[in-house]
Parts: sequence; C-alpha cells; structure tokens
Amino acid sequence: MDAHFQRHDGISAKAIADDLIDVYAEVYDVPPYRGDPFFSVQSYSDRLHAAFGMHGFETLTARIDGRLVGYVHGVNLDPEKPWWTSLGNKRPQQLRSAAQEGQIFWLRELMVRPAFSNQGLGRQIHDTMIAGRPESLTALTCITDNQPAHDAYLRWGYTIIGQIKHAPESPLYDAMYLPSH
Repeated sequence: MDAHFQRHDGISAKAIADDLIDVYAEVYDVPPYRGDPFFSVQSYSDRLHAAFGMHGFETLTARIDGRLVGYVHGVNLDPEKPWWTSLGNKRPQQLRSAAQEGQIFWLRELMVRPAFSNQGLGRQIHDTMIAGRPESLTALTCITDNQPAHDAYLRWGYTIIGQIKHAPESPLYDAMYLPSH
C-alpha cells in the first residue's frame, strides 16, 4: 500500500476541509462516538476551522489512488492552552520549558479510514508529520478508553503525563508526550 503524503498549511487545508470532515464522519460513526454531541460532525467542523488559524497549523494527508484515506493535523502548542495548564506540576520542567520556547507540536487529530486501518498507515502518517516539524517534542491527548489508539501511542514511545478533559462534556483523555525526535 503506497500512500502519497502531502502537507497543507491552514489556507490550503481550508480548501480541502470538506474532505477532511468526510474522513472524520466515517471514522467517528461508531459507538461510543455516534450520537455524542461532543463528537458530532458539526462540532468537529467547528474545531477544525478554528484550528486553521492557530500558530503552526499543519495537516498531512495520505492518499491512495487519489482517495483521501487518512490524515493528521496539529499546531504549535500554546503554553497557556487550558488542557495543558490543567496538568500543573505533572508536566516535568523540561516540558514546561519546551512549551514556553515553542518546542512542542500538539498533534490534535490522527485518523485513518476504517478500510485502511491496522495496516501501519496511521504510524506512517504520524512519523511523516513529526519528522517534518520544527518542534523537538510532540504532545497529544487520547481518549482513555480508545484502546487501539491508546496502545498504539504507547508502542510508538509516548509517555502519559496525566488526565484531562477538553470540555465539561468531553470524555476523559490521557495527555501524552513523545520525547525528542
């Protein structure tokens, strides 16, 4: 399976927003996400469009035979982001300093269409994205009971810092970071 990867800044990603949202709609159309307002397509669309203007926004798409089969997007982590600051002293000093210095990439979403999952594509998308980022560390949040993603991130070298909620109505997430790459 040979995927073609392409990087997009906020402007070029906005031009393919409908395609990105279609992938989200397919990936999250399963229990326990289906029917949960936090995971609605509209809620995701709002979050995605807000992200386009964030500092350091980038998405990396993966296409096979021209079809968008997965992508990742993220931004430079704002050291004052509420989920980040809510971790307090659970964040080692090196992470607090790195965030202040703009050295943490916040991986916001990583998705692969179900028909293409469990084939190593998610890892390829992830590794290609962070290899091209200027930041020295990567942070993400993963739903605690999303076992496949959770296990993958731990296998890929992520360390759990603590637990957070993005919003009162959101599920519980593990905040994780990947040491220097």
